Amino acid sequence: MHAWPASEVPALPGQGRDLRIHDTATGGLVTLDPGPVARIYVCGITPYDATHMGHAATYNAFDLVQRVWLDTKRQVHYVQNVTDVDDPLLERAVRDGVDWTALAEQETALFREDMTALRMLPPRHYIGAVEAIPGIVPLVERLRDAGAAYELEGDTYFSVEADPHFGGVSHLDAATMRLLSAERGGDPERPGKKNPLDPMLWMAAREGEPSWDGGTLGRGRPGWHIECVAIALDHLGMGFDVQGGGSDLAFPHHEMGASHAQALTGEFPMAKAYVHAGMVGLDGEKMSKSKGNLVFVSQLRREGVDPAAIRLTLLAHHYRSDWEWTDQVLQDALARLDRWRAAVSRPDGPPAEAVVEQIREALADDLDSPAALEAVDRWAALQQTSGGTDTGAPGVVSRAVDALLGVAL
Repeated sequence: MHAWPASEVPALPGQGRDLRIHDTATGGLVTLDPGPVARIYVCGITPYDATHMGHAATYNAFDLVQRVWLDTKRQVHYVQNVTDVDDPLLERAVRDGVDWTALAEQETALFREDMTALRMLPPRHYIGAVEAIPGIVPLVERLRDAGAAYELEGDTYFSVEADPHFGGVSHLDAATMRLLSAERGGDPERPGKKNPLDPMLWMAAREGEPSWDGGTLGRGRPGWHIECVAIALDHLGMGFDVQGGGSDLAFPHHEMGASHAQALTGEFPMAKAYVHAGMVGLDGEKMSKSKGNLVFVSQLRREGVDPAAIRLTLLAHHYRSDWEWTDQVLQDALARLDRWRAAVSRPDGPPAEAVVEQIREALADDLDSPAALEAVDRWAALQQTSGGTDTGAPGVVSRAVDALLGVAL
């Protein structure tokens, strides 16, 4: 599966700072010190609907992570998956009377267009669950043969007790885990499981649903969590720098994935930091496909909204905060974009070195994008009120906003 084209990232004078970021597993800020190649895995979409603002906010956060690392002169090895076979996708295809593979391809293509428009840097490896199946099956067989998985009526489940570190990502109590498991794709009430929280690794073939050769597992399809584990281990290995996604993935998805990987390898941890973006709401509720309260990137683009303004709307909120989409937040972003473009269109201006360093400092401090925007606001206000004589300053600011914030002025 191919990703989307990369926008050019301008080179800036000087060098960026190492990133301090909030790690869900430890509950505090950690300073990441990758080697020459920083490694990041971000969980991708289940392509049964278009990209909404919740998606965009999550991918914007991890795009900033990439940009901070690139500014430290590191390379970035970024991997993202596509869950291109799963119950919600199959259910939507049945509802709409379309082929599930065609639906997945259509929505994945639209996602690529949205990411390109928003100037999100693409992953080096963009892997669909279906194409990962040949690598998933041996992992499930290994877990079963090691006693970390068991069969139940043809399905194969992971035993959470096989990982002594289980619970170390989300730090939730058993009752909360059970509740969230039921809400987020698990089946804690199924009779016969060793532990209600045990997640499915391999689902035996169901009539009328797609299935693949599972070797000694029989025909079927993979569970949600093992999909990402197989892709991450194949392309990044254990101990990669950041596992990322929305806050609703901390449990069960990232918790279970970490346990799968740790049971498979005997190594700990799967990722050095588990980083989670907040939720975007609309009309008082989290924006989600199941509720249908969505604002789509593609719809805004069709209405003529500048993608740079959409991105500025996202950047105006700290990535870990939950926030509400309103017409006003978009109007604020459009006004900011106009001010910035007017400021950098002048032939000269106030010195720009300080604003570049302020953006760098803000982003290195747990991706504080609101503070970064305020730094550019101050420079633009000074440009409007008193101007300056530095002929290179507008270009420096423009390149810094592009390189570090992903906004083309």
